[in-house]
Amino acid sequence: MKALVLAGGSGTRLRPITHTSAKQLVPVANKPVLFYGLEATAAAGVREVGIVVGDTHAEIEAAVGDGSAFGLRVTYLRQEAPLGLAHAVRIAGDYLGRDDFVMYLGDNFIVDGINDLVARFARDRPAAQIMLTKVSDPGQFGVAELDLEGRVVGLEEKPARPRSDLALVGVYLFTAAIHDAVAEIRPSRRGELEITDAIQWLIDHGHRVESTLISGYWKDTGNVADMLEVNRLVLESQDARVEGRVDDASELIGRVVVERGAVVERSRIVGPVVVGTGAVISDSYVGPFTSIAADCVISDSEIEYSIVLPRASIAGVRRIEASLIGHDVEVTPAPATPRAHRLVLGDHSKVQISS
Repeated sequence: MKALVLAGGSGTRLRPITHTSAKQLVPVANKPVLFYGLEATAAAGVREVGIVVGDTHAEIEAAVGDGSAFGLRVTYLRQEAPLGLAHAVRIAGDYLGRDDFVMYLGDNFIVDGINDLVARFARDRPAAQIMLTKVSDPGQFGVAELDLEGRVVGLEEKPARPRSDLALVGVYLFTAAIHDAVAEIRPSRRGELEITDAIQWLIDHGHRVESTLISGYWKDTGNVADMLEVNRLVLESQDARVEGRVDDASELIGRVVVERGAVVERSRIVGPVVVGTGAVISDSYVGPFTSIAADCVISDSEIEYSIVLPRASIAGVRRIEASLIGHDVEVTPAPATPRAHRLVLGDHSKVQISS
């Protein structure tokens, strides 16, 4: 079995962060989201991986390399534009050949991995196997319709009137039959080759399509709120570890990781928190569910439930919450300016003003 990992999307919902970096490399607990997917693929026993890349190919290739760090052999496949998941399968046709494969969206996060899913597919070998999860807003996803016996009978991409609340999770398994389907479908109203249309073609032509309702945690990390939530989840599972320097005037509470080369001075950190290599925290408070990346500087500030990317600097700021702060950002207080209240008050008024 091979894997096809999609890392070519533009990440419009994470702008402006993704104006200058690939969305799949935005870190969760100081590790790029893409790496979690590659690790899950390797853990499932897959070794040959094709990574579909687009405009950010240089950054992806520099981060992943030849895949040996993950126990993988990586081949890069260029996609000229994000023209749909089925288009990615089409351009990977020569690489995949007639092998079974797992398709993994590089910005998705599945906490329990894909071992069981891959094992079930290898045992039963349907033409396609999909993962489903219940969502409150199915119109934003590919949606599956099941019959009374739980078999997949219909699929639709971002329907205006969803027929169920079962959304497709960003992991799919296919036999070579999917190539016939991809060759037959046409672009949707969005101008993309939809993988849901390809799977529907399989159903319509008598191929067996099975589904698994995911019981673990899944997130599409395509927006800031979901990134912060996945960051929270990963940090919850970490153990305390201090390899950097923490002075006697500082206090670490709970599951706090201070990486080698990091410095904490006169500060209070309440975990779960990770402080990356070379970061300096001084005279500050860092609250739960915060990831501070390598070489950041946090001084005389308070921050909580946030992700701070490498080399960012925050100085003299109270208070930052639920934020995603990019590479090399500088955050400082605004200059003090005179403030005045302009009032027109009637007779006998009573006014309370917070200064």
